[in-house]
Amino acid sequence: MRLPVPSRRSLILALGGGVAASGLARGALADPVWAEYPFQLGIAAGDPTPDGFVIWTRLAPRPLEIGHGMPSAAVPVKWEVSADRGFGTIVRSGEAVARPELAHAVHVEVEGLQPGREYFYRFSSGRERTPYGRAVTAPAAGAAVARARFGVVGCQAYEQGFYTAHRKAAAENLDFIYCYGDYIYEGRGNRTYTGSGGTIENPRMHLGGEVYSLDDYRRRYAQYKLDPDLQSSHASTAWFCTWDDHEIDNNWVSALDQDGTDPAVFMLRQQAAMQAFYEHMPLRRSAFPRGSATQLYRRASWGGLMDLHLLDTRQHRTDQPCGDAWATTCAAVDASEAQVLGEAQEQWLYRGLDQSRARWNVLAQQIMMMDLDRKEGPDLGFNVDTWAGYRIPRNRLLKRIQDRRMKNVVVLTGDEHQNYAGELHLNGREPSAAPIASEFVTTSISSSGDGQDQRADGRRYLADNPFLKFNNAQRGYVVCDVTPEAWRTEFKVLDKVSEKGGTLSTRATMVVQSGDARVLPA
Repeated sequence: MRLPVPSRRSLILALGGGVAASGLARGALADPVWAEYPFQLGIAAGDPTPDGFVIWTRLAPRPLEIGHGMPSAAVPVKWEVSADRGFGTIVRSGEAVARPELAHAVHVEVEGLQPGREYFYRFSSGRERTPYGRAVTAPAAGAAVARARFGVVGCQAYEQGFYTAHRKAAAENLDFIYCYGDYIYEGRGNRTYTGSGGTIENPRMHLGGEVYSLDDYRRRYAQYKLDPDLQSSHASTAWFCTWDDHEIDNNWVSALDQDGTDPAVFMLRQQAAMQAFYEHMPLRRSAFPRGSATQLYRRASWGGLMDLHLLDTRQHRTDQPCGDAWATTCAAVDASEAQVLGEAQEQWLYRGLDQSRARWNVLAQQIMMMDLDRKEGPDLGFNVDTWAGYRIPRNRLLKRIQDRRMKNVVVLTGDEHQNYAGELHLNGREPSAAPIASEFVTTSISSSGDGQDQRADGRRYLADNPFLKFNNAQRGYVVCDVTPEAWRTEFKVLDKVSEKGGTLSTRATMVVQSGDARVLPA
């Protein structure tokens, strides 16, 4: 259903910021005349299907101000999708409405396109127009696909480094990008960062204090999205977007935060954060927030090659055990009532895995599934904010994969600010003869600063956990190169993010052969 556009009178009465009306004819709403460029936050595409994808933009001539330089009125935005970069063959076009209730963001669900090919899109308002973006539609359902090449990104703390990795990823000509989360960070502006290497001076700073209100979150997203390297990454290909914790607050789960805030109060913060997340991501209407809840887990297919099960490991999870202490364990790790996905999402995942006929099944999620022993010495200690802190639901999922003899299950993870590759067993201390599945953990775009090839804890993890096959602590992203015969994961790393112009290299390439979950060097 096409939404009604605002009347001429309503726009004129509400004019403010950098927009004015002109050129009206026969009582229709004229295109705005912009005193300042309205598309400063860029464009994006997301959630590709065989016949289309979502395209996104947001009108914000003054993005860092409250009100973002816009009138308190809805404004029409034109859009076009072309079969070529020069826009000589327009295949779809239309007009959307940017509404003040959603910070003048626009989400267009484009349909009617051909499967398995690239398209180009752009927006315009008045005489202003965006650069073009590129997106690839998914292959037809069940179609034979010789190869897919996609990226994995996340953890992009603005303060702690530049987005060189996004600029490099934009040049990879990828079919799509999976963003596992931590798109923004919620903390106040800081001149320094304290990490494993001591106190580090941040190369840039967040504006303002910690974010709580809807205006706070909108401003934080705007600061991130003004980055030209991030804009280039979005424009290069469609993204599948999920979240982790920092889109709301560090280590939140369910209606609980790390500070012990009254859940009813914390849900107000969640509501603001979820609305801002939707406003700034290329998500479908199905993810539209409803109070302090949003539907983020979903499924996508890439022909007969891959089924992607995009998971939400925050919204439906029970509280972290052991007081969320680092490198520890306690009786609560074995709590029978513990949940990571929640019952509804878990059953949805099981149905999807059971029904899948794809060569590869991908669990695209946020927190490490390997039960990595992180404690120095003979005693066990886990990061209980990962699946290792939730032994019963972890084993329930892995046992189901094992019992149903599901081959070619690959888990994609983030959160750790390090690269990892390893194999999944019910108990990493007593590994079975053959691993159940494979896991690749992608490092951060910028979070934790420059990093290093390998930290002392990383060397210890490799020594203490034989199922772990690779570790690296630099910044960067991952490229997954998938064929019916093999899954190759390329770990792309930068020598620095504290300055612009970091040098990219492929630190390692790990491979999983079809039918064999072992992770091996290429």
